[in-house]
Formats: sequence, structure tokens, C-alpha cells
Amino acid sequence: MRRVTYSMNVSLDGYIVGPDGDMDWGVPDEDVFRFWIEDVRELGVHLMGRRLYETMLYWETADQDPSLDAPRLEFAALWKALPKVVFSNTLSAVEGNARLVSGDVATEIERLRAEPGEGDIAIGGATLAAEVAAAGLIDEYQIMVYPVLVGGGISFFPQEKSRVDLELVETRTYNSRVVHLRYRAARQDPR
Repeated sequence: MRRVTYSMNVSLDGYIVGPDGDMDWGVPDEDVFRFWIEDVRELGVHLMGRRLYETMLYWETADQDPSLDAPRLEFAALWKALPKVVFSNTLSAVEGNARLVSGDVATEIERLRAEPGEGDIAIGGATLAAEVAAAGLIDEYQIMVYPVLVGGGISFFPQEKSRVDLELVETRTYNSRVVHLRYRAARQDPR
């Protein structure tokens, strides 16, 4: 069965976006960027909400930028080819290899898991991940922890009332002082 993985860059105090909407602290160095290239290479589909979709829309045409270096061109090609599912009640259309869904994310995940195919199912965005976590469907959490305290904003971790026990699977430290943590959900208690 395809794993469902929630992955994002996170400040040390647990936020994916700072209180002013700023994310400049999470710009990856070359080693971290290489990690994300390899991560996307292993995906079968990426599920995201409207805000992350709008942020990542840049990569749909990034290959047209003559100043882009080879790793970013590689990421752009992988991202452009990757099937994406965008959950939104406000968008009327999406671009590229994406489709728009306004229904239940848990139903969509079960449908994707039942389909033949390879590669993990990635979840991006805290709001969407909170819905998936509440349904007990996140198999792994991948956290790229940046050495910065932003003091508030959008939390990486869903604010739920249920406990999720995690098993540490992998750690990696980069020269930029960024730490990658990968946890497997050992037990999930849906509400």
C-alpha cells in the first residue's frame, strides 16, 4: 500500500510560515535542495491545498528561466511531471499536471491507495495535513528543521486532540545546520 507522507520545511519552534507570512528562512541550500529533488522523484502524487498550490505554481514554468541552475531545472522537470491534486473550494481551475478536488481528502487518499501505481502520496500544507491526520491516514512525517525561531505563524503539526505515537526512522544533519527528521506513525487514534 502506498504511504502517505507529510513533509515540509519547519522552523525550530514548529512553524511552516512565520507570523507575517514569511518563509525566507526556509530557503534550502544545495544539499537540502538535493534532498527535495530525490524526495519528489519517489512520489506518485502530491496532495495540497490552495495556498501551497499557489506557492508551487512557480515550478510549472521555472524551466523557462534561463538563469536557473541544473538542480533547479531538474526539480522543475520532476515537479511539472508529478501528478498533483489540489483541494480548494475557492479555485475554479488549476494548471499543469494538477486536478482540482473539492471533496473529502480521506476519500481521495483511499481512492489513490486503491489505484495501481507506484510512489508515495505526499501531503503538503498544514490545513490539509490536519484533515488527513484527524482521519489517521498519515504514515510518515518528514520534517526539515531550520535553525530559526519565528515566534508564530502556521504550525506544521495539526492541533488535534488525539495522540499519535511516532517512531524515529531517520535523521540527517546538513552543513547549513538544517536537520532532517523522518518519523513513522507507530499508532494513530482517529477522533
